[in-house]
Parts: sequence; C-alpha cells; structure tokens
Amino acid sequence: MAESDAPTPPELLLPDAIHHAVKPGTALLRLETTRTREGVLDGAWWPRSRDIEAELPALISALVEHLGPITRVGLDATAWNQLPTRLVIDDRVVHLDSFPVGDDTVLITRGENDHFALLVVPPDTTADAARTAMARAVHVDNITEAAHILIATEPAETRPGTDGDSSPRF
Repeated sequence: MAESDAPTPPELLLPDAIHHAVKPGTALLRLETTRTREGVLDGAWWPRSRDIEAELPALISALVEHLGPITRVGLDATAWNQLPTRLVIDDRVVHLDSFPVGDDTVLITRGENDHFALLVVPPDTTADAARTAMARAVHVDNITEAAHILIATEPAETRPGTDGDSSPRF
C-alpha cells in the first residue's frame, strides 16, 4: 500500500463552524485535569452568544456532572446582554452575581467557599484561537490571566496596534 493510499486519521481539532456543528444546549468546555488546581484558571468555556440565559444552563449542567452542585456564578454584567439575579437550572436555583471580574472570566462556586475560575472565550472567536486559548487556560502550570491569554491567541491582524506582523504601532 502506498503512503498516499493510507487512511487519513480523523482530525481532532475543532472545526471553524463548531458553534453550528455542536447541538444547541451543549457547552464547549475544558477543565483542568489535575487535583492540584495550582494554575490561575481551572478551565475554559466558549459560549455561542452573550445571552446568559441561553448559555449558562448547558455550562452548569456540564459542570455539575464533574463538580457536584453549583450554587453561585459570578459574571461581569457588562459582558452579557442581561444578567438576572438567579436562574433555575436542572431544578436547582443558581444565583448570579455581578462582579467586575472582566468579560473574560466567570467564577463558579461549589458549596460555601470552593471557587473555580473559567476563562470565557468570546463567542465570535475563531476556532483556532479558541482552541489555543482553551488549551492554555487548562495547562497545569498556567500563571497567565484570562485577558492575556485571549490577547495572545487572537490573530495578529485583529489585535489593536498591529499591522498583521505582530509589531506594535506607535
């Protein structure tokens, strides 16, 4: 069998149209896989929109499977279309708190004081940039804050102050 006749392994990367390919109500989520939780972030979430009432139920349902009951979610109200004070998700009340955490972070509370910080990848992010940002966020020894991860992973031509070659404009 010639090398060109060999079956091509399936691509394991997120396609560009991932938001359309994943069935509605599914959360695009990565969590750190160690118990040490030494990094700045515990995971990453890529919502499809800025509609928290449409996006949060899938995230909470996915997190409950891995973390147990979620009691509170801290978000920056300016990053979302509307922010109610609570939602009923899977027959449980989840309280939503507005904190100036930045639109790039969501804080999840399990129990009384057990907090998880997730990077929020903006909905309009390209699949390549989202994949890279999510991978960096869950890296065991990550010490980079969410905003810096997002800046570092966006294409150079879209970064403010660059002309596509990553050189700052002055």
